Amino acid sequence: MNSTLPLHAVRRSNSQPSSLPRTLSSAAMAWVLGLLALGLLPGRAPAREKTPEPRDPRIQVRLVTTVSDPSHPCRIAKDPRNNTLYYLTLGGGIYRVGLRPGDGLSTTTLVADSRDHGETNAMGFAIDRAGTFYLVGNHVVAGSNAFTFARILRGTERAGGASGRQWSVVARTEDYARSQGAYDHLFNGVEVSPDGALLYVNSGSRTDHGEVQEAQGAFPGLREDPLTSLILRIPANSTDLVLPRDRGALKAAGWVYCEGVRNTYDLRFSPQGELFGPDNGPDRSVSDELNWLQEGHHYGFPWRMGGADNPQQFSGYDPAGDKLLDVRFGAVKAGEYRNDPTFPPSPGGMTEPILNRGPDADKYRDPADGKVKDASDTGVPIATFTAHRSPLGLVFDETGSMAAPYTGSAFVMSFMAGDETGETAAGPFLDGSNDLLHLQLHRVGDRYETEVHRLVTGLGYPVDAEVIENRIYVICYGFESSLWEITLPSSRVVALGEASWNSAGFGFHLNASGPGPVSMQTSSNLLDWTPLWDLELPSGTTFFLDGAASPASPARFYRTLSR
Repeated sequence: MNSTLPLHAVRRSNSQPSSLPRTLSSAAMAWVLGLLALGLLPGRAPAREKTPEPRDPRIQVRLVTTVSDPSHPCRIAKDPRNNTLYYLTLGGGIYRVGLRPGDGLSTTTLVADSRDHGETNAMGFAIDRAGTFYLVGNHVVAGSNAFTFARILRGTERAGGASGRQWSVVARTEDYARSQGAYDHLFNGVEVSPDGALLYVNSGSRTDHGEVQEAQGAFPGLREDPLTSLILRIPANSTDLVLPRDRGALKAAGWVYCEGVRNTYDLRFSPQGELFGPDNGPDRSVSDELNWLQEGHHYGFPWRMGGADNPQQFSGYDPAGDKLLDVRFGAVKAGEYRNDPTFPPSPGGMTEPILNRGPDADKYRDPADGKVKDASDTGVPIATFTAHRSPLGLVFDETGSMAAPYTGSAFVMSFMAGDETGETAAGPFLDGSNDLLHLQLHRVGDRYETEVHRLVTGLGYPVDAEVIENRIYVICYGFESSLWEITLPSSRVVALGEASWNSAGFGFHLNASGPGPVSMQTSSNLLDWTPLWDLELPSGTTFFLDGAASPASPARFYRTLSR
């Protein structure tokens, strides 16, 4: 593509081109209050203590906006047609983000809420390639606090350009058992298949580690429910599909994609079309996981978690001798780790998590002596992250827009705040967490391993992320519920080409290896640079003319910056 634009006619643009963590409870507000009670979250709208800090000097971080909705943000997604960002709050508000340059100057517009779609406990949000919204919400059954059900909704644009969306029910579960405690992870993460035909939906566990949760006597002897601890796969074009409370019937219909997940709050397809998801671990100090999610596989819960056996399945288990139990965690305080002779037998044939080869997010507590150690130092990789990090917001460099070493990589955030130097936090030990991790995945035979590097630290309880070219957008519960833009170096090359003088000024060609945003700057001394413009530059050659320059002008130098 070839285009021409006189440089002197350009003005600087004012716009750019166009269940939460471990303890998610049965209602959004109960979740928030529970974390507040545990001291794991700050109060509402705390003052911003610091700006997130990148560990690579090529990375830029800026505040996009803060969230004023009192129900707090839980999801962010982009419309693939135009890269417009939207975020979802726990109370069901969906907001469109109008990206603007500068710190905190972007705009937000409410486009839908519970009055439109009926969801007041929303936990899942995705947008397909046609711009269709998919929303996941949970409901306590009226008149019976012991039961819940989930709905998956579809929001389509109205015909004729009318405002708002038309909402319909894709699927609804039958009523199923709540635990009425901190371990009701419910239905949350939803991902659309690359072809738009299928929805993958996570239903988290109702237990911490497979213990009996009778819900105050409503369900004697019940551990997991047929509708919990699995990932479902259903046709995206379904209408009023009923998901039965019967694991056999779900499998017979082809709706069970995989089992044995505790709470895979995020699902994401890689550029190669493979599905991955991080999984939040229990209150016992075993590793949080990243899994390559494959059809028909069982990922271990509750028999294996974080690459370790759940000792409660074995006869004679004595929690007093379990060095991985920390009395600061709820399930330990409540005595949920106990000798459990009726624990069901393992189904076997379980798939292990991805191994972390370090150097970061790889601390572990040694079950033999109870001491915290670094897996990189001991040479024994863990599966996958430091315990209690609560990994969320998995994204990939989908288009190869990021420069090495980030090209094609995965990135994941960590919700829980940790202790960088010790074990004082009720969260990760010897690990600051609250960060963005860079994951370099490597295929090893029939599985994956990963190298992990802390990329941006000091995030305020990040809950979800989205990627647009070489920019990662992170939405946080903390720091006033803020949205951040993290710009990584671009893989796109923009080179200055042939240049010459003519009667109108100084002209030159720019050769771009791919389309995308570019900043042009000028200088007279190679030290002080003045912005000329920000533009969406097409692929190929573009000619620019600087009509303000003349042979008699002082020296002018030019440079381009890919964003």
